[in-house]
Amino acid sequence: MSAVSLKYMVVFFKAVVIGLLAVSVSVLIVKFGIMVTLMGIFLPVGILLLYQVFKSPETGLWITFIANYFVLGLTRYIPAPLGLSIDLLLVLTLMAVFFKYFKQRHRWLAAKSDLTLLAAIWFLYALFQFVNPEAVSRVAWFYAMRGIALYMLLTVPLVFMLFNKPKHLKRFFTFWLIFALVGVIKGLQQKYLFLDPWEQQWLNSGGALTHLLFGKLRIFSFFTDAGQFGAAMGHSGVVFAIVALNEKKMKDKLIYGLSALLFFYALMISGTRGAIAVPVGGFFMYLLLRRNFRLLLAGGVLGVMVIVFFMFTTIGQNNYEIRRIRTAFDKDNPSLRVRIENQNRLKGYLATRPFGGGIGSAGNWGQRFTPNTFLANVPTDSWYVMIWAEQGIVGLMLHLFILFYVLIKSSWVVSFKVKNEWLRGRLQALVAGLFGIMLASYGNGVLGQMPTGIIIYMSMAFMFMADKLDRQLSEKDEPFVNQDYLSDSRISMYPFSVMKKGKDDSQNK
Repeated sequence: MSAVSLKYMVVFFKAVVIGLLAVSVSVLIVKFGIMVTLMGIFLPVGILLLYQVFKSPETGLWITFIANYFVLGLTRYIPAPLGLSIDLLLVLTLMAVFFKYFKQRHRWLAAKSDLTLLAAIWFLYALFQFVNPEAVSRVAWFYAMRGIALYMLLTVPLVFMLFNKPKHLKRFFTFWLIFALVGVIKGLQQKYLFLDPWEQQWLNSGGALTHLLFGKLRIFSFFTDAGQFGAAMGHSGVVFAIVALNEKKMKDKLIYGLSALLFFYALMISGTRGAIAVPVGGFFMYLLLRRNFRLLLAGGVLGVMVIVFFMFTTIGQNNYEIRRIRTAFDKDNPSLRVRIENQNRLKGYLATRPFGGGIGSAGNWGQRFTPNTFLANVPTDSWYVMIWAEQGIVGLMLHLFILFYVLIKSSWVVSFKVKNEWLRGRLQALVAGLFGIMLASYGNGVLGQMPTGIIIYMSMAFMFMADKLDRQLSEKDEPFVNQDYLSDSRISMYPFSVMKKGKDDSQNK
């Protein structure tokens, strides 16, 4: 038999197999429904992933990072509480670490940090909220507490234990870039091509009230809503623009720089006014970290020009995206007046409630579980206002203390202690991104929402490992001693691959 004939036979065989699989899946869906069919298909995959997580706990954290981007958007297609899969992945990863590294004391000591302590304190306060006498629903507490405190408690120590080398930081940026670009592609499809039937159904079921304004669609990609999409894109834009500025190779500068421009364009088409605070705050923080007076002055002038452009001119008013963002600079904006009125109402309610009305009592969770209560019917709009309403002035002060402690300490370390240029550039990007998200969280409930929350918690852990990563990059016996390690073949772009060369992590004490 000739090689050509064999080749065609293989192609024919593959086509038959794919056809049979397609027919089988169709029959199963008709007979048992889509949910049962999906469970049957993904059960073997789940078993294999479970095996891989316990074999290499690092895999579990990478899967969590990837799933974090998609699980909430997938609920448009699969009517199931997929958000709980993040909890499951984090717990399974922690269990895998426990069983694999139980006797490796140094592995557990890696999680010893003031950041871990702060995450534990914040979680204990959230735990205290379970017995808050003002709380109406304990079920609402469970669902809301996860994004507010649990994910931080689980993510931070896992990053300290599993992602504590420069290769992990590089891989973190690579995956962030890839999945943020996937989000942009999906958003461009919605804007210029079509909405799929499930997205259209979501709009028809109430999403159009906030996402179809004056006949213009606010792009939401595969995120929960346009607000989260815009903030995530602004966050990615700031981070990768700063990475581009710190790159030495022109090819890398172009890749990161063009990606950042795409992210900023995605922010614009999301129609999310509050997300403009991410690049404004992020670049301001970056200029401070650079400690260059001339650069800071130039950046300040540029910032003033942007504000003047939006506040005092009508240039580009025919463009919907520019017109939409311009309203964020309008002090007489009706939306802003409503927010201030709502905050005044909350001020009176919380005057005698220093611990708030209970986690899960406001916002979407309040509407879902306790729709007839006061807090459920007063929009919070802001992440900080939500924390204030649910956890009181005590919780808000504690939360702000933790955020500013992380920001100030990280800024100090990055500015004055980190010597490696590659590391300093990456960490400056993370600090700037954190401040941008902190600023934007005043206007929208961004911090703590997927995927931004997990990315922020991972970023915090990397920032608090700055000294350790800097030492590794400077040690002569470290495999990644200089900038050449970035192209080392031993650093796979694929996080699930097993490193064959070099010493096993368990031997590096």
